[in-house]
Amino acid sequence: MSAIQPPEQLPIHYPDSDGQPMSDNTIQFTWIALVMWNLEHQFAARPDVFVAGDHLIYPIEGDPDTRQAPDVYVAFGPHKGDRGSYKVWEEGGIFPQVVFEIWSPSNRADQMEEKREFYERHGAEEYYLIYPEFPGHVQGWQRHAAGFIELPKMNGWTSPRLGIRFQIQFGKVAIIGPDGKVFQTPAEIAAERDEVAAERDEHVQLAKEERERAQEQARLAQEQQERAEEQTRLAKHERERAEEQARLAKEQQELAEEQARLAKHERERAEEQAHLAKEQRERAEEQARLAKHERERAEEQARLAKEQRERAEEQARLAEDQRERAEKFAARLRELGIDPDNG
Repeated sequence: MSAIQPPEQLPIHYPDSDGQPMSDNTIQFTWIALVMWNLEHQFAARPDVFVAGDHLIYPIEGDPDTRQAPDVYVAFGPHKGDRGSYKVWEEGGIFPQVVFEIWSPSNRADQMEEKREFYERHGAEEYYLIYPEFPGHVQGWQRHAAGFIELPKMNGWTSPRLGIRFQIQFGKVAIIGPDGKVFQTPAEIAAERDEVAAERDEHVQLAKEERERAQEQARLAQEQQERAEEQTRLAKHERERAEEQARLAKEQQELAEEQARLAKHERERAEEQAHLAKEQRERAEEQARLAKHERERAEEQARLAKEQRERAEEQARLAEDQRERAEKFAARLRELGIDPDNG
């Protein structure tokens, strides 16, 4: 006997539409488009900001009955791109941080309260309910630790997440973007662009005329500049020539000073050499004088020595004569028989 197979579980269907109209009247539709288009433009360069309008949000996987379709919402974190609906579990668990509802005459207070509680329960940080019909006004709520707290004053309030500012004057609501410009409809933007284009065409013509005048002035200025540059070039040439002449004169002066310095050095060296020569000559003369003196003294000594030698020779001769006379005398005494030695 085969086991009973459990019935096959069908996939859960999450409808892309709740069957409700997008808006009840043109005023509500205009404001839905106004908020959505301007926010899309504001965050066009941010790939991680997704803006949608009249788009179902499913906060709980497996529960297709828990859902809401805000008039406009902004989700920071999910990538841009088409979606049939916004399933929080497929968007990294991120519930849209900012939600807008536009009040229409068919809305009921309990219905709007239910929506507000839905957004508060599932994680919205800011919720704005705009009443566009006269007298226009706005209600706003901001998340705190205990949940949504209604903002006491909306005129001048700036959204922390979006940077947009609400302005309420004379019973009319306006939204001011971070760039200081009021949110506009496509028709207002087109009209403004046409006006800007017309002004631009006029400005283009004026700019063309100004450009032509400026070109003519630039041409004249260019000619004046060229003349001034030519004069500057000639003046520069004259200055360079004068500088070259001054440089040559300076070199000649330096050369003359160097020659004078060398001449002075040569003169001083010649004077030094003459002085040294004079000293050498004086030393030579002194030496010659001393040599002459020594020679004269030597000659004097030689003369004295000669005289002494001559005296000595004379004395020797005299002594020899005396000795000869004495010998002759002794010989004579001996001849006479006298012994000269016995005196």
